[in-house]
Amino acid sequence: MSTIELNTYITDAEWEVMRVVWANDRVTSKKVISVLQEKMDWTQSTIKTILGRLVEKGVLNTEQEGRKFIYTANIEETEAVMDYAEDIFNRICNKKVGNVIGSIIEDHVLSFDDIDRLEKILEMKKSFAVEDVDCNCPEGQCKCHLHHH
Repeated sequence: MSTIELNTYITDAEWEVMRVVWANDRVTSKKVISVLQEKMDWTQSTIKTILGRLVEKGVLNTEQEGRKFIYTANIEETEAVMDYAEDIFNRICNKKVGNVIGSIIEDHVLSFDDIDRLEKILEMKKSFAVEDVDCNCPEGQCKCHLHHH
């Protein structure tokens, strides 16, 4: 038996469609269209094309109920968000990760619960903290090598 490898790379447009599916668990194309036509100013055919692409990638599942097609996600929203974040952090120097996380926290509204959770995570991370994070870039892809003595 073979394992199906999902193409979990989701474009910005596909992400908009997936958010509707995740929010509704089981959703018709009509519902996706009603949500996104106004928000994105997309045509019905554009939205149906994106739905089709997501089904082809294996990210969405579709089943027919009468004349309706029902879409469900094959990937959890939290998993997709984690993949997206991992992709972002894989694109930058390890030394910049802390600053990026700090900027994200500074630039967004957080609840008291969010802040409590972050404080607990940071407190736990202290026991594994290092004096200086190692650069993961080849020479010439960041400026770290300019500061090595």
